Amino acid sequence: MNVYIRYAFKETFANLWRNRMMTIAAVLTVAVSLSLVGSALLLKQSAAQASAQWQAGTRVTVWMQPKSSGGEIASVQSALALSPIVKSCVFLTKQQNYLEAKKLLPATEFSVLSPADMPSGFQCVPVVPSDAATIESTFRSQPGVYSVTAPDQQIRQMEHAIRIIQIVFLALAAVLLLSASVLILNTIRMAIFARRREVSVMKLVGATNWFIRGPYITEGFIQGLIGSLFAIGAVTALHVWYPLHNEFTLTSSAVWGTDLVVLALGVSIGSIGSAIAIRRFLDV
Repeated sequence: MNVYIRYAFKETFANLWRNRMMTIAAVLTVAVSLSLVGSALLLKQSAAQASAQWQAGTRVTVWMQPKSSGGEIASVQSALALSPIVKSCVFLTKQQNYLEAKKLLPATEFSVLSPADMPSGFQCVPVVPSDAATIESTFRSQPGVYSVTAPDQQIRQMEHAIRIIQIVFLALAAVLLLSASVLILNTIRMAIFARRREVSVMKLVGATNWFIRGPYITEGFIQGLIGSLFAIGAVTALHVWYPLHNEFTLTSSAVWGTDLVVLALGVSIGSIGSAIAIRRFLDV
């Protein structure tokens, strides 16, 4: 076993040096590809996190008639409390809405209003943002309700945009992984092709497939490992140096998780690509 390990590492580093230009090309391609893959994964997670924060801020407001009775207000409040799609509600008095209108309306329009003209209301958080439309349709016809407002269109647009962004990032990551795999496979294949007679002789004298395959798989593993380490450095630098808005910023644990995925992808691409490349030369 020790003899085989020494042989495998000796042949691995001999192949890497003999084909050093192709090795450098493969390492750089893996590094660039996995850097973009890692960046795509980070952006996908950031988009998902921002989407969750935006959705958590979704509010549905049930506006009561300015002259609604106490019984009507209590009835709507009870119905909201019992609704399974309503997470929580806050009651807004006429005075609170009057002060809020003062901040939003021009002085000429606000001057004709009084607290008695303002509606009271309930500002509610749905359990799921998509339930906003259901709450709106359910309570619009309740006695004493003036109107129900919800950001339906904004929610649909946001969910559509986030879905497209995530699909684009995943597709980009898949294409880049494929390109890195193909380059490593071709690099190993060229190295094996140059030594195909030696492989044939080893097979004829009784060498097993795994004895021949070992150095080449190790070669691909090292190429993938070095490339992924460069990619991890690039992804970490992107997270540290590129300013993102607070709602997009990821925790260190999420970045480390992405780095581990990049590392696993790099060594897997190198090893599997090498194993695939050598298969056709083992059939003597």
